[in-house]
Amino acid sequence: MNLVLSDNTFKALRDYIYELTGIYINDAKKYFIENRLQNRIKECRKDSFDDYLSYIKSSSGSGELINLYNAITTNETYFFREQEQLYVCVQNVISQLKQKKTRIKIWSAACSTGEEIYTIAILLLESGISSSIELIASDISLAALESAKRGIYNSYSVRNVPTSLMQKYFKKIDNQFYQICDQIKKMVAFHHINLIKSSETRKICNVDILFCRNVLIYFDDKAKQRAVANLYDSLATGGFLFLSLSESLHNVTRAFKPFIINRVVTYQKV
Repeated sequence: MNLVLSDNTFKALRDYIYELTGIYINDAKKYFIENRLQNRIKECRKDSFDDYLSYIKSSSGSGELINLYNAITTNETYFFREQEQLYVCVQNVISQLKQKKTRIKIWSAACSTGEEIYTIAILLLESGISSSIELIASDISLAALESAKRGIYNSYSVRNVPTSLMQKYFKKIDNQFYQICDQIKKMVAFHHINLIKSSETRKICNVDILFCRNVLIYFDDKAKQRAVANLYDSLATGGFLFLSLSESLHNVTRAFKPFIINRVVTYQKV
């Protein structure tokens, strides 16, 4: 029998999630929280949503926060997503940075299950410039990070990968799943990072290219400003920030200078 989430408890739980993660859950998503947390409450042997909220706020329940993050985050992504940005990064931005630097650091700041950072790694190898580039990826979800480290994907995730690259960098392990090769996996260092906590984001510094795509859409304006300020601090002077094609820094910050390269918008820390 499913537990019922009252309006008052939903608001209290939503506010606590927002305080911890910056993710804002509007009233229309009450059903989402109610469905996603049913199993967690049962696993923790709690009798209600109120009991679960009290538990995660207590010192004894702090370890449950990781499971909470895993339950509420959406990890929908795929290889070569918004690929025009990726090609601008590899073919234009990196070339520009290489005129001033011998080594470049790229950070995928909400990597989910790894498709974005692994796509970048593939493009770097194909361009012959991977040896001078450090790749970092992070996410708030430990489950997503573990999945990224395994590097096993279904046919939906790899549907945009060119056939030649599929044959070169993936191994089919059954009729529906594909494993990315060890050469690609070894290129990436994964970290558990909450983007609204400066104590965590400051662990990654002097970044030259930062991807934070399809993340800010889950934040309200206040949380966006906190996250973007943290990302700004992690970027090296002259570094570039890529958001998704549907996002912008309008009404968030004026600290970055926007650039349009081949009709792709990117933001530079100047």
